[in-house]
Amino acid sequence: MTITAGALGLGGILLFVGLAIAALLLQSGDFSNGVLFDAYIWRVTRFTLLQASLSTLLSVVLAIPVARALARRTAFPGRVWVLRIMALPLGLPVLVGALGLIEIWGRQGVLNTALGGLGLQQPVSIYGLFGILLAHVFFNMPLVARLFLAGLERIPSEYWRTAANLGMPPGALFRFVEWPVLRGLLPGAAGLVFMLCATSFTLVLTLGGGPAASTIEVAIYQALRFDFDPPRAIALSALQIVMTGVLLFALARLATEPAQSATGGRASRRYDTGTGLSCVADFGWILFSLLFVGAPLMAVLSSGLRADLVKLAGDPTVHRALITSIVIAVLSAFVCVSIAAAMIRAAGTVVARRRAPTLARAFAGTVTASTSLVLLVPPVVLGAGWFLLLRPFGDVARFAPAIVVAINALMALPFVHRILAPAMATHAARTDRLTASLGIRGFDRLRWIDLPPLRKPLLMAFSFAMALSLGDLGAVALFGSQDMVTLPWLLYSRMGSYRTADAAGLALFLGLICLIFTMLGTAGDRRLPEGRNA
Repeated sequence: MTITAGALGLGGILLFVGLAIAALLLQSGDFSNGVLFDAYIWRVTRFTLLQASLSTLLSVVLAIPVARALARRTAFPGRVWVLRIMALPLGLPVLVGALGLIEIWGRQGVLNTALGGLGLQQPVSIYGLFGILLAHVFFNMPLVARLFLAGLERIPSEYWRTAANLGMPPGALFRFVEWPVLRGLLPGAAGLVFMLCATSFTLVLTLGGGPAASTIEVAIYQALRFDFDPPRAIALSALQIVMTGVLLFALARLATEPAQSATGGRASRRYDTGTGLSCVADFGWILFSLLFVGAPLMAVLSSGLRADLVKLAGDPTVHRALITSIVIAVLSAFVCVSIAAAMIRAAGTVVARRRAPTLARAFAGTVTASTSLVLLVPPVVLGAGWFLLLRPFGDVARFAPAIVVAINALMALPFVHRILAPAMATHAARTDRLTASLGIRGFDRLRWIDLPPLRKPLLMAFSFAMALSLGDLGAVALFGSQDMVTLPWLLYSRMGSYRTADAAGLALFLGLICLIFTMLGTAGDRRLPEGRNA
């Protein structure tokens, strides 16, 4: 039953993506000779690789000390709010985040205003490569830090006791206790960030500053939206898939499975908190992350409060957009978490068999890869393919809700998989043999064995998927209509009509709703003292 559910989830993903690509291929005819060999495409490809590589490197390098600092400092006041604020960029609509960054780093932003008071005229420009890197680190560094923090928090308490008894210095603790965990998470996190940056569209369009800072995703959008040139769009999509697929294969070769050890299941307590320079360094990294992420959010709050919030709150259009956004977010999150959990469990069941056939192991590998490969197909390609596929059946708007839910669920799948997979693997290693020997299975296992320890990662995954769906603009931009308006689409429309005050107020509403979702996802982040049940 477990393997069947995973196979159905995998089949649904492949069918949805495959039909979209097939629809584009049928419309494309013969590919133009030399479509990938002009100077513009090569320049766009080089810039895509450059900005994605630098963004990934900066995000990962900064996330490691931030995650270690948060893992060591578990009792300072406001820690749970630091985690919630750091989770906000993941679900924050890209346009809202870009507006907040411009308020801080832009030409008339806080930083340039402060430096201008020192006699410097516009010393910082947010447009171009610098702005793209800044925005990508703003959105992705907190995500990587949360993934690393979750891995560090799963280290059994027995490891820390043994390290304390042996008197391990900080360098040895990092090398023998923390780094093996981080090393196992690093390829997946880096690959995820690279794909997000390589397929970035709205940020590049907003902060790129011109054709010199265009990416393959922008070229695909132009080929479909303005030129309606499916052969060129398909060729560019194939180039993007090959480029990111090679990186994923290389990272997969470097990935290592973290060792699972028997544990008493007690709440983890670290003994390396220390004082002095280590404490100052930890709180310095926490303060840096809080300011770097929180300052643009505060800018959004400040500009939003200057809007006529009472008028917006009473606007029936805003009410409809809010209800539509929440319904789509809940449905897409439920679909995403259900498919991810079923596929992870199915892959784990197959791999756990001692004499699993080659076909079964290939199935497990495909299940794991499909959660990342879905990012290789840009949302604009999926949306365009399904638009062409459904057009012969009449008004495409009738199918819009289902298509938007499906695309949002697929786009959240890589995040959800990276949250659930390590937690479910650890849980399975600790409980599978015991539950099998006791004959506990089915609903009884789900209720009494699986749900209690997996409640926290499931809530985190569900809230992240909801926040991602709430902030989505790509799918709605293709399928949205007067009958289906979401908050991001309404925000984009108000910005396009130069109603900046209304746009700022809607951005504030979106930020507050995302904060509620992240509070749901971090509801279990408060630590219990060691010796009590977790």
